[in-house]
Amino acid sequence: MTHRIIVLGAGYAGAYVSGTLARRLSPADTEITVVNAEPDFVQRLRLHQLAAGQEIEAPPLTEVFAGTGIQLRLARVTAVIPEHQVVHVADADGGGELVYDTLLYALGSHGDDRAVPGAAEHAFDVAARPSALRLRERLDSLNDLGRRGEGARVLVVGDGLTGIETATEIAESRPGLSVTLVARGELGARLSAGARSHLRRACDRLGITVLEHTEVEAVESARVLCADGTALASDATVWTAGFAVSPIAAAGGLKVTETGRIVVDRTMRSVSHPNVYAVGDSAYAIGDNGRPMPMSCASAGYTGMQATAAIVGRLTGRKVPNTKLEYLGNHISLGRRDGILQMVDHKGQAKPKHVGGRKAARIKSGILKVSLWTTSHPTFGLPRRKRRLAVTPGASAEKAFV
Repeated sequence: MTHRIIVLGAGYAGAYVSGTLARRLSPADTEITVVNAEPDFVQRLRLHQLAAGQEIEAPPLTEVFAGTGIQLRLARVTAVIPEHQVVHVADADGGGELVYDTLLYALGSHGDDRAVPGAAEHAFDVAARPSALRLRERLDSLNDLGRRGEGARVLVVGDGLTGIETATEIAESRPGLSVTLVARGELGARLSAGARSHLRRACDRLGITVLEHTEVEAVESARVLCADGTALASDATVWTAGFAVSPIAAAGGLKVTETGRIVVDRTMRSVSHPNVYAVGDSAYAIGDNGRPMPMSCASAGYTGMQATAAIVGRLTGRKVPNTKLEYLGNHISLGRRDGILQMVDHKGQAKPKHVGGRKAARIKSGILKVSLWTTSHPTFGLPRRKRRLAVTPGASAEKAFV
């Protein structure tokens, strides 16, 4: 009987960890299954480009995992029962149960539209490929209005990195649309003074109207209502004001935060269920600076490396190393030819200097290309030696490693 490793989610973190485990563990006594709802790898960092009308690569997961020995199950996760080491899934054939010995939870996050009435019903988002494609279809129809001289208004709510990237991408790709960015506070408040100035110049150049210190209280089909009584007309409202995680972990009895993120130790192992690991946005991990790791692609990479090292170390009876858990900065695209690279200090505060313009755009583009390539080649460059398990195959990880 083999030791069954199940990975939930094939985003940046899930795909990376799956491939690395396949390269480092022997298939003679381990079996790796990846469960993902979509058949393709989704470049979430580029979904605002997809929504704006650009074509984004989406390699099939069958190609991504070809030759790795990984089994791919195209299904939606409906429940996790850690007490019985079971995952419930639903697919075109009805679904079923998957039994695991080690579980890696990498289901990521989605747009958080729960707090404001009407946001879920009337707003679009770019947190997932289907929703980004729905926004793209809507923007296409609005472009037709623009060609007839009727004009069209796009309202982006949320001035975090996703909101900034979405507003600038739409404004650059679809100049016939009128784009407004609604900021709850000061635009780019977490950036350095120089980076904030650069961001404002970019918005001016692209014709983006910025409304600062504006709080949205409700979203309707053709307008947004603000706390000060203002009503903002909108032909397409894009909601980027925060992210949330699936309630599956909490429902299954795993220890989670108030927001539903799985509480993990320094090795990404659940503090309540030792044979469950969490990575990426799903994990509440404390970084080397003593602060929670933010939801980001960079965090997915660092938490994924730590989880991989921990799983391999414990299964093969070796020492578990502590890999880096750090957050170095933000790479913000402002359309295809402009951007901001803002580094942060150990407290997560913006450093005084930044890189802007085409150089920052090229750096961001390079990071995205490297992320896609490494995900599409999950076992490249890893040691060819596959290590055998030091525990009885199929044994409970909780019993074996406590």
